[in-house]
Amino acid sequence: MIARGRSRLCLALCTFGLALLGDVSRAVPMDDQDYYLQEITNRDHYYSFPYPGEEFFPFTEQPAEEGPIRAAETEERPGFKPSRKELKQKKNNKKGKSSLETPPDCPPLGLETLKITDFQLHASTAKRYGLGAHRGRLNIQAGVNENDFYDGAWCAGRNDPYQWIEVDARRLTKFTGVITQGRNSLWSSNWVTSYRVLVSNDSHAWTAVRNESGDVIFEGNSEKEIPVLNMLPVPLVARYIRINPRSWFEEGSICMRLEILGCPLPDPNNYYHRRNEMTTTDNLDFKHHNYKEMRQLMKTVNKMCPNITRIYNIGKSYQGLKLYAVEISDNPGEHEVGEPEFHYIAGAHGNEVLGRELILLLMQFMCQEYLAGNPRIVHLIQDTRIHLLPSVNPDGYDKAYKAGSELGGWSLGRWTQDGIDINNNFPDLNSLLWESEDQKKSKRKVPNHHIPIPDWYLSENATVAVETRAIIAWMEKIPFVLGGNLQGGELVVAYPYDMVRSMWKTQDYTPTPDDHVFRWLAYSYASTHRLMTDARRRACHTEDFQKEDGTVNGASWHTVAGSINDFSYLHTNCFELSIYVGCDKYPHESELPEEWENNRESLIVFMEQVITRGVVNLSFQTET
Repeated sequence: MIARGRSRLCLALCTFGLALLGDVSRAVPMDDQDYYLQEITNRDHYYSFPYPGEEFFPFTEQPAEEGPIRAAETEERPGFKPSRKELKQKKNNKKGKSSLETPPDCPPLGLETLKITDFQLHASTAKRYGLGAHRGRLNIQAGVNENDFYDGAWCAGRNDPYQWIEVDARRLTKFTGVITQGRNSLWSSNWVTSYRVLVSNDSHAWTAVRNESGDVIFEGNSEKEIPVLNMLPVPLVARYIRINPRSWFEEGSICMRLEILGCPLPDPNNYYHRRNEMTTTDNLDFKHHNYKEMRQLMKTVNKMCPNITRIYNIGKSYQGLKLYAVEISDNPGEHEVGEPEFHYIAGAHGNEVLGRELILLLMQFMCQEYLAGNPRIVHLIQDTRIHLLPSVNPDGYDKAYKAGSELGGWSLGRWTQDGIDINNNFPDLNSLLWESEDQKKSKRKVPNHHIPIPDWYLSENATVAVETRAIIAWMEKIPFVLGGNLQGGELVVAYPYDMVRSMWKTQDYTPTPDDHVFRWLAYSYASTHRLMTDARRRACHTEDFQKEDGTVNGASWHTVAGSINDFSYLHTNCFELSIYVGCDKYPHESELPEEWENNRESLIVFMEQVITRGVVNLSFQTET
């Protein structure tokens, strides 16, 4: 009876508490209800910070099973010995500077690449769901319509020095640094100007990063887009890391995007991480190659496989760098009748470097597999003439490379040296075609294929990049049948048309006469990619392309005049697609093996379509 009475009493109290909470939430304005409920559910964390004026004494008691938080013992752990770059970073931090060098040794945990899931990100409060902790990822982009589910940062529910955002690494990790940005927004200016860093083993007892004079206050951002790196004075080992903003732009509010640098410690008993670790058996050069290294790698491949490879250049960049390509064929340098010509190009946007490295990996892989007698690769090389152009915009790449994989931001190096976006710099042949179709009685008729380039575009005064002119000359010289241009920042394959027909719309499905072929070609890549058609994967930024199985008509995504896809199709009869190979435009070097595994099968399958799905016959039929 007593136990039953206690149960009833407990049930009554719980019901009363829920009713009271409901009454209170009804008294709060609708815009603030989510924020109020967050404060209630996060109260233990929130009040772990002192009130203004109180001195902060970090907790030191830690759970016995994981051990105390500690500075990384570099002398006892030879693998963690600090490099010269690391020591230089620490020296700069003591002077109050944020270095723009590539972060040393420990790679990013993966907020930008989505390796860190939404469930591993938590915050004290948030303005609304679209500005929750899950949006606090380096370089994440806001949607076209702001104030929705897809905003451009984590923003605290209110501005005070007790807000925080934390990352659960899910295993003991040697934390070495933090990279921050402000909120990605066209309409507002929000960023954090200083912050503290705290670590914990249980997310309850926190230890602040300290130096001789007390808690370290790290210098944050001075605007919203340029990433700022701060290295910890001494690397710390823990499971959780928390960022506590201390000051922010006075005309804005607390908003952050971030990446954490850290080395996960070995843990053979951790099933979660063993299950999710990606390895590759391919013996390839997994690193970022600058211009000189790229050229040397091409020479190495040519030396290994001189009978099936040829190096040539299609022109020069604005700064005079040659645009090198590698041809792979059983008869290099010779166009054989009936043998289709295929190309991959990358780097039109110089800061989208994953495509560049994938092409360099592909040429190594094909050479090795040909020498090993892989029948699939041998057949592909014997029946196809393949051209690989890894860096269309080497000038832009050089800018991004100097900043490094985490510190270039979203746009550094995107354009050519003279400020032109190559991807949208081709002649607009769509308008010529559609105007001709609309004026049926017009004496001047324009064909629907091999549409000539207008005279104004060919003039010296036209705003055309020298790199674009080189690509056009290359496409006119070689009768390509199928091609893909590799881009970054998303995971989707886009097919023509890229331009909407109606001048009053910015998004509208605009199919070509060969729409069914394009859709199949796009699906052939997306369906064999490890992630593109995975319904469980998180969208990179704002767009969810699962409804079309990882593919999208370019015009239904966002209209673009003068795209390489539309030009290639209308001027040369080549079926060209834009392949967005990863959420992170410039992944850390340590991510390259996994990205190769994600894309390897797709890269090969897409090439095979030129001989297995009748694209050759279709192209020849259209040409005649």
